[in-house]
Amino acid sequence: MTEEKKIFNDSGIEIKECYNHENNDFPGEFPYTRGVKKDMYRGRLWTMRQYAGFSTAAESNKRYHYLLSQGTTGLSVAFDLPTQIGYDSDHEFSEGEVGKVGVAIDSLKDIEELFDGILLQDITTSMTINSTASILLAMYIALAKKQNADLTKISGTIQNDILKEYAARGTYIYPPKPSMRIITDIFEYCSKELPKWNTISISGYHIREAGSTAVQELAFTLANGKSYVKAALEKGLDINVFSKRLSFFFNAHNDIFEEVAKFRAARRMWANITKSLGATDPLAQMLRFHTQTGGSTLTAQQADNNIIRVTLQAFSAVLGGTQSLHTNGFDEALSLPTENAARIALRTQQIIGYESGVTNTVDPLAGSYYIESLTNEMEAKAYQYIETIDAMGGSVSAIEQGYIQNEIAKSAYIYQNNIESGEKIIVGVNKFKSNETSINAVFKIDDSIRETQIDKLTKLKLERNSNDVSKSLIELENAAKGDVNLMPFIIDCVEKYATIGEIADVLRNVFGEFKG
Repeated sequence: MTEEKKIFNDSGIEIKECYNHENNDFPGEFPYTRGVKKDMYRGRLWTMRQYAGFSTAAESNKRYHYLLSQGTTGLSVAFDLPTQIGYDSDHEFSEGEVGKVGVAIDSLKDIEELFDGILLQDITTSMTINSTASILLAMYIALAKKQNADLTKISGTIQNDILKEYAARGTYIYPPKPSMRIITDIFEYCSKELPKWNTISISGYHIREAGSTAVQELAFTLANGKSYVKAALEKGLDINVFSKRLSFFFNAHNDIFEEVAKFRAARRMWANITKSLGATDPLAQMLRFHTQTGGSTLTAQQADNNIIRVTLQAFSAVLGGTQSLHTNGFDEALSLPTENAARIALRTQQIIGYESGVTNTVDPLAGSYYIESLTNEMEAKAYQYIETIDAMGGSVSAIEQGYIQNEIAKSAYIYQNNIESGEKIIVGVNKFKSNETSINAVFKIDDSIRETQIDKLTKLKLERNSNDVSKSLIELENAAKGDVNLMPFIIDCVEKYATIGEIADVLRNVFGEFKG
């Protein structure tokens, strides 16, 4: 066995792997308060992802190649709104939105272009997609098969978290019950065919962006997680198998200590929740999470200040033991991030990882009276919310009754009032103002993108075998009316070059649409 490499700081003092007090848990041991790995970042750094996706697949592909050349270790894909809600670019509802907040994907052709020159077996990919997650995952699988990849080695994450869409974000299509069926179908399919794929990223990020507190983000996210686990158990799936591939997605705001306590509490709470639901395998009890710095904290005023905000937020995520991290561009309050802003955001992570010393020991804030007390208090307050949600019948019922949405709205209202009254200071916004209003370079999307996508769609429909497409869509419709796993049918549709809108429409016709 190789002897562990010793680490010293610049003063020549040896840094131990872990510093422990009598009452501290150890990292890598239940309930994982201090981290899911014994050596954490001494073993390997977190995955440095940069969220990107805009206009066409070809343009996004260029940004991916650039990011990979700059040291990004995982890709993170943003999709435009029509893709997220299952409309093709030529649909009337897509007008004005194609390629605007992410890349436009209409068919497997676009996915082939998006990852041109990138071997899926060699990277990890995170896809921020929910109501159409099954379709995008099917396209990714179809491309992997075309590349002759070993599907058992394909790794990445689909967000696939529909409950937070009903609660906070709004990009849902189908009602909760069929949506939960699709999600558990993905769990089941991937556990057999893509064992390294993270089948859901249970997201607190958007809950926080909608105005929740850190405690609410923690509570509502874990309550949603419980609902997914229970739905999978009702389907007869083994918690010790599917729970290993559940991941979480948290926000990081400016209060370093509150964020660190939130991450530590989340691990401990999830370990106990999964154990209470029957998980006995340690890997099925571990909460692994991706973090993104807080988009809602970025200001258009004095935008350069956002570099400092993002640094504080990223630092808190690393102190809290994140497995993966995206840092926002400082100009994102004004536009999609420019290449310069994306590079600074990535360098922020690299400087933290390689220069700050924070990676030299595990959970460096453990034992702090403040951090330990705050971790306990956040856990206790989060459990109060979860107990209320459980009494209502779980997250689906709490969302249907408007409870979670109302709690978030109340917190958002209080926060905004505090800013307007000056009780909460935002530098450059309500104090320390200057005459600066904007930055020079902003990244804009040309409205002609939609015409480009429509031309590609027209060409695709002329070239593909329409009889094969019709047959696959009919088979999917019949499957949706029954109770078989839908993933093989969706994969068959995308391999025949059915479009995302055509597939989503078949499921709309069977399941209906959720009106909110």
